[in-house]
Formats: sequence, C-alpha cells, structure tokens
Amino acid sequence: MNNKPIIAITMGDPAGVGPEITAKALTHQEVWDCCRPFVVGDSDVMSEAIALISADLTLNAVSTVCEARFEPPSLDIVDLNNVNVATLIRGQVSASAGRASVDYIQRAVELVIAGQADGVVTSPINKAALKASSIPYIGHTELLADLTGEPRVTTMLATTDLKVVHVTRHLPFKDIAKHITHDSVLETIQLTDTGMQAMGLPRPRLAVAALNPHGGDGGLMGREEIDAIGPAVESATKEGINAVGPIPADSVFFRAIRGEFDAVVCMYHDQGHIPIKTHGFERSVTVTLGLPIVRTSVDHGTAFDIAWQGIAHEESQIEAILLAAQMASRRTGALS
Repeated sequence: MNNKPIIAITMGDPAGVGPEITAKALTHQEVWDCCRPFVVGDSDVMSEAIALISADLTLNAVSTVCEARFEPPSLDIVDLNNVNVATLIRGQVSASAGRASVDYIQRAVELVIAGQADGVVTSPINKAALKASSIPYIGHTELLADLTGEPRVTTMLATTDLKVVHVTRHLPFKDIAKHITHDSVLETIQLTDTGMQAMGLPRPRLAVAALNPHGGDGGLMGREEIDAIGPAVESATKEGINAVGPIPADSVFFRAIRGEFDAVVCMYHDQGHIPIKTHGFERSVTVTLGLPIVRTSVDHGTAFDIAWQGIAHEESQIEAILLAAQMASRRTGALS
C-alpha cells in the first residue's frame, strides 16, 4: 500500500452532509485500493457520522500524517478538535461551522505543500456560513488560490464523458459579458489544456462555447464571439493548443458527450453546470485547474435539507477521491 498516493479528505461544513458522505465513501474498498486516505476534521463529528450510518469504521486520531496507519477499518483523522457537537445545529447555517470548514482546508493544503500528502479532496462548504463568520471568500476556488499563491485558477466539472471549464464563475448574469475578453478566454483555454494533460491526455481536443444564441449570428446577437472568443481561440491554436470555436452552446455539449471533444470551455457558471448536472449529477466531480497541488471535490453543496439523516449519496465523493488519486499518481510518476 505504500506506493499509493496519500489523499487528505476535508470533512466540510460540520452541519452539512460532508461528514456522512466522507464516512460512506471510506467504506468502499475501491477507495482504499487506489490511495491511502485520511480525514482532516473533528473526531467527535466524524464519530457521530460513522454511528449515523452504522459504518464499520473506527477512528484513529493523529496529529501528523506520519502517525497514520492507513489500515481499514481504522480511519485516520487529523483531529482539529474545533467543533462543539453539543451546540452544533445540524442542517443550518452556522458561523462556527463555517470557520471550522475553512480550518480543515487550510490544514489539508499545508499538509500537501509540506509533502505529507499528495492531494486534497474537499467536502462541501457553505457560502452563507463563510459570510456569517466574516471569511472573505465565496468558495473553495478563491480560498485555494490564496493559500497556494496561484492567481490563475479556474474550475472544471467532470463526468466520465463530459468535462466543462468556466471562464467566469460567480457573477451576476448582467455582469458576465464584460468579463468575456480575449485574455480571460485564452487563459481558460490554456488552463484547460494543461489540466487535461495532467489527467492523462497529451493533446486534448477542446471546444469553446459561444456566449450568445446561435454563436452571435455574425454579430446580430452580440459581438463577443467576434471581438473576444474567436480571437482567443485563434491565439490558442497558434500556441499549439487543439481548440475550436466558438461553437453555439445549444449543440456543443451533445457533441462532447458523443466523443468529439474532451472538454468544453464555457463562458459562465450555468452554461457549464446545467449540462453537467443534467448528464451526471450524482457522479460529477469538481477539479481546480491551475493550482500547484491536486484538488478535487464533490459537485454539490452542503445539502442542509437532508444533512444528518443518513440518506446523502456518496457517489460523487467516491469519484472525487478516485480522480484525485489518479491525478496525484500521474504527478508523482506512479502512473505513466
């Protein structure tokens, strides 16, 4: 087992589904077959999650990764001891839970940077809980960029046969067009190309989606395709990147699912999220591209409406761990 990558799994917001989907995922042998996983979180919370789902797991609290056993059913946890389970209100926004969820991410990133782990899988955090605790980040991507000192990052959503990457993410719809520039589109294409290579494709086929209906109809419905998107694709191809576009968004995802493209560069949040979640909601995974470390995540939120009922599905968490292990293995040379 010593040649398998070590993967840190953050527990997520203690009030959400993170603890239970983490516990459920770590009862699956395929996870242990691909990596040496451990949790960064709170032992009391994880103990309750394990009891909730009646999992055959026992916790081994450690202060450093070198103390970990990696011997299931013993589950190693770097215990930050930062949650009072007696006062934790499950399924609700909490400033203290928001603060705790960020603590787990910070520690996990520190461990990877220090060489004690090979990648990070993050469980869901809650934007409202971050705001309530005065944490100045809207989500994982922005926090991870700061923690690693890498400003050029973006988000990929992935299923087995559809992968999408976003030029813009958390913006009001009225502000999207002004952020679609030659440089922002080109940078996203570059990050996508590099990220797909890290996933094992030496020359990925990239499609770039149009912003406007019918690809702008030659400027009749907007000029972003003419002024920004098309020129960015041309610049990318001159760099040797295998990219085409802009392609109307009403057909590009079908073409990708059919196998014509390996990934689609999208212009805004919902343009990419809707096809991914329609195509494979329960098994889709988030990957942060551009980081100096491997980071994947489930592609869903804290699900407060079903949290701590034992009914949350773990498929996306399993897929996130498998992908992180694969990417970490390639990065360390364990895979050719």
